[in-house]
Order: sequence, then C-alpha cells, then structure tokens
Amino acid sequence: MSDLTIIAINAGSSSVKFALFEAAGEPRRLLSGQVEGIGGKDTAPRFTAKGSDGTAFSPEPLVAAATSHDDALRFILQWVEREGGSGIAAAGHRVVHGGERFARPALIDAAVLAALEELVPLAPLHQPHNLAAIRAIAALRPELPQVACFDTAYHRNQPPLAQLFALPRALTDSGVKRYGFHGLSYEYIAGVLPHYLGAAAAGRVIVAHLGNGASLCAIRNGVSVASSMGFSTLDGLVMGTRCGNLDPGVLLYLLGQGYDSKRLERLLYNESGLLGVSGLSSDMRVLLASNEAAAKEAVDLFAYCAAREIGSMAAAAGGIDALVFTGGIGEHAKEVRRMVCERCAWLGVELDTQANDTSGPCISMPGSEVSAWVIPTDEELVIVRHTLETVATA
Repeated sequence: MSDLTIIAINAGSSSVKFALFEAAGEPRRLLSGQVEGIGGKDTAPRFTAKGSDGTAFSPEPLVAAATSHDDALRFILQWVEREGGSGIAAAGHRVVHGGERFARPALIDAAVLAALEELVPLAPLHQPHNLAAIRAIAALRPELPQVACFDTAYHRNQPPLAQLFALPRALTDSGVKRYGFHGLSYEYIAGVLPHYLGAAAAGRVIVAHLGNGASLCAIRNGVSVASSMGFSTLDGLVMGTRCGNLDPGVLLYLLGQGYDSKRLERLLYNESGLLGVSGLSSDMRVLLASNEAAAKEAVDLFAYCAAREIGSMAAAAGGIDALVFTGGIGEHAKEVRRMVCERCAWLGVELDTQANDTSGPCISMPGSEVSAWVIPTDEELVIVRHTLETVATA
C-alpha cells in the first residue's frame, strides 16, 4: 500500500468531509475538502477543497446534483483520484457510536454494519449519516476495504464507576451507561501532548473539545478517565443546537405538556443550545459579533457551563495540571477561551492575554500552576492510522 492513498470520511446530515493521505510511512495529508448542502431544496450543493499547504482548489460544480450521500461520494471519489494521483487503497470512516462491542476500529462487513445500525437510536443525529456514507462507498466501490473508527472507543477503558448511571442494574446490563464521545479528537490530542507538555503529558490533563458539538475529557497518563458526554451526544456542555446537562424532570414535564418522543428529539438535538438561548444562531462567530443581549447570554452560558464541568473533570482526574482547548471554537474563539480560563482561575489557571490573542500554543503565564494550551486536533489522521493498521492486520 506504500504507493497508494487512504481516504478519511466524516459524513453528516447535509455534508461529507474528506481528507486524502499518502499511505507510505507516517501518513501525510495530501488534500482535504467537503461537499455541503446535500439534498438542499433552496441552495445548490457546494464543493470546496484545499491542498496540504492550505491553498484552495478552484471551485467547480458537482458533476450531478448531490441529492444524496451516494451522489456526493461518487463525485468526491472521482475528484480525489484525479487530483490525488494514486489509487485509493481503503476508506476510513468516523462512526460516532460503537456501543459496548466496538472498543477498537473494525473492518466493515455485513455483520458489522448490521450491529452499527442497531446503535442508531443512541446517536440519531450522527449514526445514520455515518452509515449512509459506508453504504454509498460499498455500492460505488465494492472492492474497497472500509474501516469504522469510533468516537466512543477511546473511552471504553474508563474506570467502571465513571461509566455507571444510578439506574437499576438490568438497565445498565442492557447497555444504558456512559460512553463518551469525540474520542478520535481526544486520542489525537493525547498522542501529541508530550510534544507540547513534555513530562507533564503524563499528568492530569483536561481537554476541551469545543465546537458545534462540545465536550470535555479528563485524561491521566494519556488515558481517558471521565467525559462530560455520557449515554448520548446530548449530555454535558452547551452546544450549537444541543442543550447539554438537563434535569430529567424537564422531560417528564414536557411529556405531560403533550410532547412526544419525536418532538422531544427535535427540541433537544436541533432547537436548543446556543441557537435556543440566543434565538439568533448556533454559530459562535455570529454570536460573538452580535450586540444582542440574548446572544451575549448564550455565549456567557456556554463559557459558564464549560468552566463548571472542568471542575467536575478535575475531581474525576484527582486534580489538574494542564487545560487544553481544541475544536473549532476552542482553536479559534479567543474570547471564549478567555472567559473559560478566567472562571478557572481558582484551579490555578493564569491566562496570558497576549498569548491567548495569538492562539498560543501556550496561553498561560509562565509559572501558572495549571498550564493552558491551544492544540489543533486532527481526527482524520487518527482515522487513517487506524485504517492502515486494521487493513494490514485483517
């Protein structure tokens, strides 16, 4: 496979993101891009891509209306093979939920795909689209090996207590427990921590993956010990359209008010979070630029909840030596980082405002009891590494 390439796929409801890597030695990113607006009624689908140096390729129209993942992936595969210069040896997919069974990446066959389909109710916002991309590639290139890489897998070795809810044992035994998500991102960050922190990477590190989806992970000696997300991707922090922590009594109340399960699902996954509080947007950039009081309150709540949960993660890890920001908001929203760090001053975080304004990577003052960092994540690289290893050992 040394002269070939691996493609990493991250499929959402209306988009497919991809990255192409050279497979020789340590994988090297060649290009990346996405198709947006799949199945859109009001706007045409859009394709964008850039090379390894960040230079954008000239925009070009899709060869066919991308009304499905099949259309988008057909176009992506043709375009990638034209621009990448080599044949694709395998495809690796981000799959949000692996449940209890999948603690490692898996070579996809009919049995694996059926098992992943059973997990759709646990991640209805993500899993169906992850699986749609797998099926689309299987139909387009049935000979191409495909590997599922799970956002839950990194957390499967958490202490048993960290995975439990205080529910009847029968429910726990049926799989109702804390799984944790964003594991591909946390796995990458854990792997590069020694480069940034040196020996302190073996200590107690809390990573804040902040984006449209947001969560925290407490890492000790490179291993996940707790996560703010639990049974589903709804739990924990305020997110773009998801509410995060919520008293279950609210759901009982809403059921009594005539909400059914579908209406609750739409409320919790699509209408809450930054969008719900602000009434304006789920995009942090829009909210930070707004002068509306509700927009400011949404940002304040986002930062407050993140800081409060960092305290929880510190308790789980037995303390904190470093705080790491990653993800779209974590890497780019200096104002949000400032607000979170100021609320974590009691833990020993002393923010260097100038370093924070330039995104670090170290954004804490020299001598700060707890160091703070901005470290870009690379989930696609983790997917490609797992894909190479899984295909090689199959």
